Parts: sequence; C-alpha cells; structure tokens
Amino acid sequence: MTGNDYHYTECGLDNVIIRNANFVPKDDEGEQVIGIPSIRLLHKAIAEGRINQPGTLTGPEVRFLRTEMGMTQSEMAELVHRDTQSVGRWERSETPLEPPIDILIRQLAAERLELKLVHTFAALSQLAQPNAVQTQIM
Repeated sequence: MTGNDYHYTECGLDNVIIRNANFVPKDDEGEQVIGIPSIRLLHKAIAEGRINQPGTLTGPEVRFLRTEMGMTQSEMAELVHRDTQSVGRWERSETPLEPPIDILIRQLAAERLELKLVHTFAALSQLAQPNAVQTQIM
C-alpha cells in the first residue's frame, strides 16, 4: 500500500484496497477522512471483482453479496435450497461453502446486482475451488 491507498474495511471485507484514495481535510476530531463519491458504485465494483476472482467465496464475502442483493439469510437459503442455519454458518465461516453453491451465489449476484460475470459456467467451476489463489481487490 502507498500513502494514498486506503484499506476499506467498512464493507465487512478485509481484502479491499482503494488505490489513490481522495483524502479530505481532517474532521473535527483530527481524524483523516476519505471521500467516497458513491458507496453504491464502490460496492458494485467490489461485488463484481469478487464474483470474478478465483477461490471459494469466504464467509464475509457471502454476507457482503447477500446484503448487497438486499436479501435476508432466509431468502438466500430458499433460493439455494438450503436452510437458514446453513447460510449463517457459511457467513460465520463455520462450514465451507460447497462449490455448486458458490457458483450459484456468484450467478445470483451477477443477475440481481447487474454485474458482468466474465466466466462461463465451466470456468466458474474451476474458480470456485478451495485451493484457488485469492487476491486483494483493488
């Protein structure tokens, strides 16, 4: 990270870096503040980056995508044919996400959030493997 990069954890993910962040003057408490013109567009870019990255979705990523889609755990569970407790366990990283469910969540996010999914179903099958290398989203 450089001096103008910002580690954006406010979205619930720990691997998002905003390059060349626009820092505005300090707030009343002397803290440096970052100016983000559109949180909605930023979160859309994060979601699109993640659904196209290799590696099984992490628990926080499942939670991020679900909340960006405006869904409850119960609604997601119904769409992926699992119980609500399963969704909660995935989000808390208590149980691993099965590759077919991972693919389904990626496709669901692409559809609901109008994201570009650049991979075919066969390519997604290779991406959604636990041993695929994950990278920071920048």
